Amino acid sequence: MSELLEQYSALGESDVKWLHLLVGDWQVLSDLASADLVLWLPLEDGNFIALAQCRPPASTTVHYDDIVGKLAPDSMRPQLRAAFTQMRHQRPRGPRWFGSFAVREDVWPVVHAGHAIAVLARQANLGPSRTTTRMELAYIESADDLLAMTSRGEYPIQDTTTGQRRGSPRVVDGFIRLNADGEVLYASPNAMSCFHRLGLMEPLIGHSLLELASKLIERDTVVDEGLPLVLMGRAPWRADVETSKASISLRSIPLTDNGHRVGAVVLCRDVSELRRRERDLMTKDATIREIHHRVKNNLATVAALLRLQSRRLDSTETRDALQEAIRRVSTISMVHEFLSQSLDENVDLDDMFGRIVRLTSEVSETRTRIETELRGSFGQIPAESATALALVITELVSNAVEHAFLDNRDTGKVLIDAQRNGPELLVVVSDDGVGLDNVYSQGGSKRKDSGLGFQIVRTLVANELSGTIKWQERPGGGTEVVVRAKLPDGRR
Repeated sequence: MSELLEQYSALGESDVKWLHLLVGDWQVLSDLASADLVLWLPLEDGNFIALAQCRPPASTTVHYDDIVGKLAPDSMRPQLRAAFTQMRHQRPRGPRWFGSFAVREDVWPVVHAGHAIAVLARQANLGPSRTTTRMELAYIESADDLLAMTSRGEYPIQDTTTGQRRGSPRVVDGFIRLNADGEVLYASPNAMSCFHRLGLMEPLIGHSLLELASKLIERDTVVDEGLPLVLMGRAPWRADVETSKASISLRSIPLTDNGHRVGAVVLCRDVSELRRRERDLMTKDATIREIHHRVKNNLATVAALLRLQSRRLDSTETRDALQEAIRRVSTISMVHEFLSQSLDENVDLDDMFGRIVRLTSEVSETRTRIETELRGSFGQIPAESATALALVITELVSNAVEHAFLDNRDTGKVLIDAQRNGPELLVVVSDDGVGLDNVYSQGGSKRKDSGLGFQIVRTLVANELSGTIKWQERPGGGTEVVVRAKLPDGRR
């Protein structure tokens, strides 16, 4: 539709938005009219092109193939042109035959800001003749009112809730027609069943829907502040009515005539099962967050015990080893803390970066003032990979801070560059220190792959992150470590 408007139309931005708003909510019109809807755009040569179409879900469609982008047939152009130029509803003189079946075509201008911008056609497959039911008459009457509002620029209604939403009701779920005072003129069988499940045994027709619903609301129950307006049909909004027996979702569409409210359409749907599932999920989410919170507290206790133990040791080497263990336990605790605060099982490692830097700075014994910088973004990290990745980054940054600046220079820099592409993650940790070879020539005889930190990093990258790691000299001096990881599920 956007491509067709850009190619064939000179409409302004507000007119285009109006058409998108109409198409975004016109399934209600199709359901009520039990007919196909086609939005026609006038062209400079006098023809019309189909911008969009909508089929009725419970009736026989007219167009088995999509007609979007096709020109209007010759027999239909005069009717479309008259509706557009006269800005009035054009009734058909008789049905138009589509092969073996007849179709009744009504067209209405789509008016916005006082001028016509398109034409809306309702095409109903007449099919075999039969007696029209009271429910169908109520549907068609409401559809005619909404289409008339379209021709006056009163529909679609701005600042309303359109499109699909959790528990959004449809016409087939339950239909209620109200008058201007909020009294029920007609209620479909499904609508009456919805209110019966709530506990209402009184008839709906002839009574105020607001008064009937008020009898069902239990004491000490939190009520949506928009519920009275929805039940009266005064606002184009949605609200829920919940009792101990059931929950129904309501949507009201006010009907107006030149700005005066003449009634409303209220759609309702039983969403008891959906609400029960939502409550179960909320309970499970709360339980998972509480587990992460308790794990975080337990790890904090372990770190505190290790810290107390390290203060009683005389051996510098043993005390340093315990300090490294404390840092690793604190990193894992940090991940669980973030998980306990999140509504999903993802961790934003970018937010953790500052705390990781503070943890690693504690191990620095050099006089060098070290600047740590993060470039790029880690994105949302799945919980099953967050702990391993956080430990890897902590170890690499700690090693850089501890070993790269053995020359005790005044300033140094550690850069973490993270690049995310779906499940693929590239992390480069680099420093401008003494260089990879000098670290081991100045720091002792240990091989670079023999320390505990190196072994932890290699194991986590290979086994937990399904990736690779490589140490190399940094161009211009220093060291850089390249980590390539593949995260599960491809989540960002």
